[in-house]
Amino acid sequence: MSKRTTVKMPTCISCGHNIVVDEKAVKFSCPSCGEILMWRCERCRLFGRTYKCPKCGFTGP
Repeated sequence: MSKRTTVKMPTCISCGHNIVVDEKAVKFSCPSCGEILMWRCERCRLFGRTYKCPKCGFTGP
């Protein structure tokens, strides 16, 4: 029997869009607490959409 592994794709912190391999997305740690790794898709970066850290509540762009 083979065991299946599930890969969780990263999602954009602003819009929830799944980040695909060839997308020009960025990943970064929260600028305030540094404990949460966040991803932002190319569109949200381009339009300057806000994001919020789920741990400390920091908002940006």
